[in-house]
This record gives sequence, C-alpha cells and structure tokens, in this order.
Amino acid sequence: MASENGASPLPQTTSAPSPLSRAEHFIWLTARVLEQRRFAYHFLGAGRAGADAVETALAAYRNEDEGYGHALEPDLRGPVSQPLHTGHALRVLDSIGRCSGQRVERVCRYLTSVSTAEGALPAIRPSQRGYPCAPFMPVVDDPPSELLATGPVVGLLHRNQVWHAWLFRATDFCWAAVESLKKSHPYEIEAAVAFLDGAPDRPRAQAAADRLGRLVREQRLALLDPERPEAYPVAPGYAPGEHHLPHDYAKTPESLARAWFTDEEMARSLDFLAGEQQDDGGWPIRWRQWAPVVALEARPTVTVEALRTLRAYGRPIA
Repeated sequence: MASENGASPLPQTTSAPSPLSRAEHFIWLTARVLEQRRFAYHFLGAGRAGADAVETALAAYRNEDEGYGHALEPDLRGPVSQPLHTGHALRVLDSIGRCSGQRVERVCRYLTSVSTAEGALPAIRPSQRGYPCAPFMPVVDDPPSELLATGPVVGLLHRNQVWHAWLFRATDFCWAAVESLKKSHPYEIEAAVAFLDGAPDRPRAQAAADRLGRLVREQRLALLDPERPEAYPVAPGYAPGEHHLPHDYAKTPESLARAWFTDEEMARSLDFLAGEQQDDGGWPIRWRQWAPVVALEARPTVTVEALRTLRAYGRPIA
C-alpha cells in the first residue's frame, strides 16, 4: 500500500535472533537459579554483583562438611557431599574469579577428609548409596582413586595458585595416572587435560600432553569429521553417538590439547558445536539420559559452556 505522499513503504526486515538471545530465552525458561546467575555473569554484563549472585546461588548446595551435594552435578541426586559435586563447585568459582581464599581453604579440608589412601579422590563415595544416581556411576564400599575426579580439581587449584597440603599427594597421583595412560577413554583424557593445563611443571605437562595427543589420534578418541561419525568408535559404556570432538578437549585456544588438532579440524568441531543449538535455544546433552530431570537440569550448564567455548575461539554469538 502506498503512503500518503504516494511513495511505497520500505520493506520491513527482521533479523534472526542471535545464538545468545535464543540461549537467554532457554535459560530463563528452564534453568536453575545457579545457571541463571552464571548466564547473567558471563553474558549480560552483571559484573561484580553478578559474581556475588553466582556465589550466593552456589552456597545453597554446600553442606556442613564444606563439600557440595544436592544434585549440583545432576547425575548424582540426594543431599550428600560428593567429590564430583565439589569439583563442579570449584569450576563455577574459577569461572567467576573466586577460586581463592577461605572459601577454597574450606573445600580443601573437605577434599582431605574424603581422599583415598593414595591421597586422591574417588568419583563417588559410599554415602551416595540409597539416593538415586546414574546407572553408569556405580556405588561401591571402597571406591578407588580416580583421575576423572582428581585431575580437574588439582589442575584448577594449581592454576589459581592455591597451596594446600592436600595437593602434594594428589598431584603425585595425577602425574602417575596421566603418564601411565595407555588405553583410555574420552572423559579420562578430558580429565587429564584439565590437570595438565594447570600443572605447575610446564615442560613436564607439555611432554605429557604431546604423548596424550598421539594416543587420542591413534585410538580415534576424537571425532575429527562430524559428517562421518560412524568411522569413529564409541567407547564401551558410552551412549550411542557419544563422541568427543576437538573442542571437548581444548575448551579454549590456550589449552595444551589445542595442538592436537589442525586448524581445519578445530573449525569443523566449532561449526558442529554452533550447529548443535536446538530450536528451544539450548544445547543438548550427549551422554546417556536416564531420568528426565537430569536432562532438564544439565542442559543449561551445557548451554553456558557451549557459549563460553564459542566465544573463547572468537565465534560470533551475540
């Protein structure tokens, strides 16, 4: 229809919502308070007040023993403190620059109290028995030390220049575990990278990372061609299609694992990650889903981390 002066109106154009705006809608619709606060801190310019809000939300999961529980890690339900919950809490504190001081000193006391005879962490302590948990997380009476639980915590504490007596034996355990890896699986490699990225002995960490990179390629533990997933084996016990891609190991360009992959391989990995955003604005979980509430609570965390990874590599999200 012509306007009053006879000219045709300009065509109305609307741009597609950005990945960030779609994710924001998903977060407000589905996320726990903690992930809402984390999203606001990382992507909405919440600043210092936002970090305070994240820490306040995280405190709801802390127990009197200074460990964390209450399904902070959604695959473990129930109120009891567990090393995997506590590692999750430390990653949150690290992401907001609060992994220091008395708060971390208290966490280290908890880690000391639940360590194995080797001074390292089990994945799940027997106190989980009687509460729901993922069927792929067995509860045993005398759980062994696990690189999966110990490596990310030790690496993170070293990266934040935390010094505590617990770290000495736990660090020795991690070095021995990482340097003896021969046949492995993706989550164990991911834990090893988290340790090596923070380990204070950088030449030793570089040498260990170089060896792991060769192992990853020899054992085809990274999906290098997302268009041909059938060419890459899925680790025993993993869900169908539960592959790790280069960005799962090298979450930032500064990671030692970044050198394992060519620029082309990393670009394909990041293209795949960007393309995984679903119609509701969130990212999917790729591990085995065993209860609806777990997927509901885990997807906002996965979404926040996907956006952080894309941004770390300079991919447009806003």
